[in-house]
Amino acid sequence: MHTGPGQNFYIQIMILYVNGDSHSAGSELVHIKGRYLIARETDDDDWQVIGESRGRDPHPECVQRSYGKLLADRIGAKFVCDAVSASSNDRILRTTREYLKHNRPDSIIIGWSTWEREEWFHEGTQQWWQINGGGVGFDWPTEFKERYKQYVLKIDHKKSMEIAHTQIWQLHQELDQLDIPHLFFNTYSWFDKEDHLDWEGHYFEPYSKQFTYFEWLRLRGFQRVTPDSYHYGPDAHRAWADFLYQNYFNK
Repeated sequence: MHTGPGQNFYIQIMILYVNGDSHSAGSELVHIKGRYLIARETDDDDWQVIGESRGRDPHPECVQRSYGKLLADRIGAKFVCDAVSASSNDRILRTTREYLKHNRPDSIIIGWSTWEREEWFHEGTQQWWQINGGGVGFDWPTEFKERYKQYVLKIDHKKSMEIAHTQIWQLHQELDQLDIPHLFFNTYSWFDKEDHLDWEGHYFEPYSKQFTYFEWLRLRGFQRVTPDSYHYGPDAHRAWADFLYQNYFNK
């Protein structure tokens, strides 16, 4: 708030809210090497020291180099990011709705995760845990390890896809009712189904593999951080931010 003689006035700052999984969190844009954080400005640059690691995960520094932050800077918006690596769509839905209870962003971008992921609540730790097909986490509660065996055996990708389709449609309708501009895209999975809904421009090609974030960048020649990684480097994040700006925000 800025004040002058006999008057008060507010300058409202636009808010861009982003949620998603590791792709929206900018995973692997920053790495820990010994006691240092290292990063690259472009895919062709050498890794450079950008600070000390302080023994923690580089997630906040990754977010600051992600497509969402680049886009927020371009449109002059405050950037709010709820994206977390290994996130399930259940977590994305839950945290987005929690954020909206007390906040009203000017725009929302969500990059949806793979359909089979889930989140489980543990009473003992009072925490939500993100579950996927990648294996048992070393720090998981003991009782989850047996439950996970059943989860892996019963994964039904088509059913998971149908559930996600319904849940995401419901969030889209909620945001429409709140009159909040929003854009969804798929990061890796897509809706492989014949019956399509009309998202009225709020979902970037949800029924096509080639228009997922991962495939769109691959087809344009962008390289992953390492050959065995699923994450792209700084050039790809810049390209995705530019694509979103040119095709949605600039309009």
